[in-house]
Amino acid sequence: MTTLAATSRDGGLVVVAGDLLLALGDAGVGALVLLETVVPPVPSEVILPYAGYLARQGRLTLAGLIAWSTVGSTVGALLLYGLGAAVGLQRATRLLARTRLVDEDDLQRGTDRFHRHGAVSVLVGRLVPGVRSLISIPAGADRMHLGLFLLCTAVGSGAWNAALIGLGAALGTQRHRIDPYLDVLDAVVYSAFALAVVVLVVRRRLRRRRTDGVD
Repeated sequence: MTTLAATSRDGGLVVVAGDLLLALGDAGVGALVLLETVVPPVPSEVILPYAGYLARQGRLTLAGLIAWSTVGSTVGALLLYGLGAAVGLQRATRLLARTRLVDEDDLQRGTDRFHRHGAVSVLVGRLVPGVRSLISIPAGADRMHLGLFLLCTAVGSGAWNAALIGLGAALGTQRHRIDPYLDVLDAVVYSAFALAVVVLVVRRRLRRRRTDGVD
């Protein structure tokens, strides 16, 4: 069976990522989503549409991707719930902020949303980038009923994952039109990573200046 790499002469980042997802399989994609939920190195907005796109090659399955990604999201959210329950909101916030991969503003936004809307925020929050994972921490710190938390998380995560995977699968039907532009897509991906780094650095410097001003 032809892989995506076979359609590119240069084997850019997009092709390498595609071959990696194909090698990992449905369960492996779920593991990446679990990792993204706990410490977000790569957003699911990138992983899942591309996995759905690759499912059109027949080596990944739409049902398997949705199921495993939802399991990954739920397990990851449960770990954050456990962290909040074990050490409390303030300590959990400080611990995650030290990783430099989680923004304190996002943590505060998730906390505010949970305190305003409770269980509904866990369900709807799974559809909101930046808040989606972190809302599990105040839920754990406030000892939200575990069964209700898991239900809301699984339903919200399943809807989000299915939408992203379905979008990628729809694009996969147009593969013959997309393949000639893989080099352009590579440039877009590289630019997106560069922009993300710049935004992260700027936000941290602004926060440090605000902190210094308060001190």
